Amino acid sequence: MIIKGVKACELKDTRGDKTILVSIKTDLGLFSASSPTGKSTGKHEKPTYKKSLEKDIESLNNLSDYFKEEIIEKFPDLRRIEDLVDGHVGANTIFALESAVLKALAKEEKKEIWQLINPNAKKFPRFLGNVIGGAKHSEGEKKPDFQEFIIIPKTNSPKKSYETNITVKEATGKVLPNLDKNFKNKKNDENAWMTKLNEREILSLLKKTKLDIGLDIAASSFYKRKKYKYQNPPLDRTIPEQLDYISNLIKNYPSLLYIEDPFEEEDFESFAKLLKKYPDRLIVGDDLTVTSLKKLKKAIEKKSINAIIIKPNQCGSLLEVEQVVNLAKENNIKIAFSHRSGETAETILADLAFGFGADFFKCGIEGDARVKKLERLIEIEKSLK
Repeated sequence: MIIKGVKACELKDTRGDKTILVSIKTDLGLFSASSPTGKSTGKHEKPTYKKSLEKDIESLNNLSDYFKEEIIEKFPDLRRIEDLVDGHVGANTIFALESAVLKALAKEEKKEIWQLINPNAKKFPRFLGNVIGGAKHSEGEKKPDFQEFIIIPKTNSPKKSYETNITVKEATGKVLPNLDKNFKNKKNDENAWMTKLNEREILSLLKKTKLDIGLDIAASSFYKRKKYKYQNPPLDRTIPEQLDYISNLIKNYPSLLYIEDPFEEEDFESFAKLLKKYPDRLIVGDDLTVTSLKKLKKAIEKKSINAIIIKPNQCGSLLEVEQVVNLAKENNIKIAFSHRSGETAETILADLAFGFGADFFKCGIEGDARVKKLERLIEIEKSLK
């Protein structure tokens, strides 16, 4: 495949915020891809843009001539793309650019995008469905301190998982008014229900589903001055008290399988202590590891996690994503590919998750931009039957 030119412009995400859309031109036509944006971000993520979205667009458009006649024949050839833009643009731009290149290459090769990564892929990820939300993703003075309350259907079938998640979410919406008198039938920026209930009340509700359940605690979002500052109800917890509290939640809710970011993003030691106590649960790094090879190596050294979130635009480079995934697999660390809170209609995340053999797929339950990704996995499942 020969690239003839590159162009970038602005696009609005599901929150109405600006993000980037990149298009490349080849003999077969134009191929475009966009990048999502995150609200709850780890401080060690690579910069979203070099200086700003506008500057990245300007830089990429100015570099267009350098891409002309660039030949891309296989996934590893993305190195040539990265060499051309190195130091000029940020992670969001690199991710959108490489995604557009993979779309063009798949068309040229008459393959699906996931086949460029692993033509023999067969494993489908379990869905992580965000039913109830809190923290930065939800509105209101009183809300859950934890960011996401998740259900995990006990099947690897995307179609069955999607149907289960929709059914449970609708049922939850009917029950919430009985528990929360102020429930207003509203959803947050990830299309999860908003409520004034606290984490224990929500876990007690979700355990009735008889499914595995999960938490994205996003502890960095309420960690200040060496304490975890809870608001619902108001309470400060020290680092040891946070460890005890999360441990008690695990003890009291046997179906609590998945615990993401239970401590702030520098505290590898507390992650390790929790994992040592509960090796049969998934202790998941997101802000802790930010899809970074360097951070994952540290987490492995400290024995901090047995599962990791992969958000491709945290690092931008799909080659680094591949390295992170491979290192995680070598160390028996489960892999969860994840959306961001500000999404677009882009579906390549589904192909990446399937191609890289993800164990889990975190993309919410509802909302057009999220459903498109879920439907893409269902489409892949149908094509392989």
